Amino acid sequence: MCGSLLAAAALALPAAQRASAQPSDPSAGSAAGTTDSAAGSAVPLADLLTRLQSAYQQTETATEAYNKAKADADRLRAAARSADAKLARQKVAVDGSRTRLGLMASQMYRDGAVSPYLSLLTGQTPQDFFGQRHVLGQLAGQQQAEVKRLTAGESRLRKLNTSAQRALDKAEHAQSVAAAKKKDVQSRLSEVEGMLAGLTGVQIDQLQALEQSDDDKAQTRLMDAKALGDDPALRAPSLAGDRAIGYAFDQLGRPYQWGAQGPDAFDCSGLTSQAWAHAGVPIPRTSQEQWAKLPHVPLQLLRPGDLVVYFKGATHVALYIGDGLVIQAPRPGSYVKVSPIAANPILGAVRPDSGSSPLRDYTPRPIPKNAEAPTPIGAQASSEGSPQGNAGDADRAAEGPGDGS
Repeated sequence: MCGSLLAAAALALPAAQRASAQPSDPSAGSAAGTTDSAAGSAVPLADLLTRLQSAYQQTETATEAYNKAKADADRLRAAARSADAKLARQKVAVDGSRTRLGLMASQMYRDGAVSPYLSLLTGQTPQDFFGQRHVLGQLAGQQQAEVKRLTAGESRLRKLNTSAQRALDKAEHAQSVAAAKKKDVQSRLSEVEGMLAGLTGVQIDQLQALEQSDDDKAQTRLMDAKALGDDPALRAPSLAGDRAIGYAFDQLGRPYQWGAQGPDAFDCSGLTSQAWAHAGVPIPRTSQEQWAKLPHVPLQLLRPGDLVVYFKGATHVALYIGDGLVIQAPRPGSYVKVSPIAANPILGAVRPDSGSSPLRDYTPRPIPKNAEAPTPIGAQASSEGSPQGNAGDADRAAEGPGDGS
């Protein structure tokens, strides 16, 4: 969900092309690449990297869609449970009204069925008799009130029953949507795996180095253009922003896993939402909702703790830590790391604690060793909660950014 956007159709190389992929010479620049034995033409590394990045972005788009569907399903299941609880309480209230009405009817029958003349003949005084009639009158009034409550309660019971059923139906539909989105993520991850399966370790390293070089160039252009203003290294976060940054630093080296929001793995919005939640400021779960619902802030005023949102569809998000750097969970096969802010096309930025003042005394945290290492290229073909994937990719992710883990 948080990566470079990718058309699944464009991303998979033909089987013959993958099978015949040859190592390329990085010194040959974009002319070097893999060879398609069927067509006899080379696929430049730059083109292959573009396909991979597009595939990663499509995977992250699908991941964010899954995150949204899962959040909806969780919310609707909670609503269904709440409706069931209200329904159960109303059933108890209706049953109680019925029981009380039965007791009232029994008491009126016992106390009111004897003729007044027979009561006097059996020794009951007029005072006793008229006192009893007064009590029975009060009881009749209470009975009428209870009948009204029972009628209203039964009406509410019918409405709650309908509401509970609708809530359950919506929750089941949302669960089905989430399951479909989950399959979409898994399908796109399989496409990435198929693409990488035809590459050697040398080629993957070359692609990784090329991507890092492109990121560095994009970062240089952005910083030279003063896109972040004149003094991005001097700005301070708010107190909550500093707490969010501290949480993000603590997660460096943890693996990316789609649909995860800690504590052992994260996807992009899982990291940012949890960082701010631990700072005491709950924010939406997905990158699209964070972009849509949080206050926007110009890049020229960006301060540590703000969230940087990427791509036209707001499908990736990272936490800004100052001086042109972010902490992000980049993509499948990678880990939480420090990256240049321009590593992906920037859509804009949002501030979860808009209105909070920056800290007066602030010292940025030092970047741990290897936390800025090139982003691994790999695939994590796992369902939520059970990481799997290629052994080589798992080894790279497990190594993480060294001392930053």
